[in-house]
Amino acid sequence: MLLSTTEKLLEECDACWQRFLRMREEDTSPDFFLEVKPHADTWHAILVTWQSESEKWILLNKPKYMHNTQIDNALDAMDQFVVQSFYKATSKKRFYQSIQSVKYTLETFLRYLREDGEQYASEKND
Repeated sequence: MLLSTTEKLLEECDACWQRFLRMREEDTSPDFFLEVKPHADTWHAILVTWQSESEKWILLNKPKYMHNTQIDNALDAMDQFVVQSFYKATSKKRFYQSIQSVKYTLETFLRYLREDGEQYASEKND
């Protein structure tokens, strides 16, 4: 579950970037209560569950270069840029950097999850 959720979060990072570019190109503003809030609320719920599960996994597996602070920071940044992706007035440079930062954390975490899964599978086969 943690692996697939992390992959979904990575996909949403890319979707946010595409949405942001589309909003700038179309020069439109969305309805906050009809479009932005429902989308942001959905992803916030996913993020909170992911944060909880990730922190448990980190506590249990103690990966060398992954800490709860990184998970917390990724959640905060993603909560913000999911909303910002709907607005053309968002600073393009800062928005892009936020997405890249979260993607780096998610990709690093995903690598640890996959390594752990491979290790578990090899131990199971032994």
